[in-house]
Amino acid sequence: MRVLQGEIFDVAVDLRPASPTFGKWTGTWLSSDTHRMIWIPKGLAHGFYTTSETADVIYKVTDFYAPEYERTLVWNDPDVGVVWPLAGEPNLSEKDRSGHLLRDIRH
Repeated sequence: MRVLQGEIFDVAVDLRPASPTFGKWTGTWLSSDTHRMIWIPKGLAHGFYTTSETADVIYKVTDFYAPEYERTLVWNDPDVGVVWPLAGEPNLSEKDRSGHLLRDIRH
């Protein structure tokens, strides 16, 4: 994941049940100024919050899109506890608004 224009706060949550970090999150700032990138391994949920007015992001994936395997973790799951750098209420897609709690996602 890389930001071509703007700035985002990028988050990954471990959804691998056998992992010692299952349910834990990590976040980092990515921007067009720093040129930093992040790799999100298979089995982790991924989301980001745009902190600039706009942002253009680019990313690679390891396989073709298969919506039947997709799971959406709700952005504000209290059991995960991501500390988002919010400036007001986030603008969410319908998919993100209807995400599931970690405890309700089949692993």
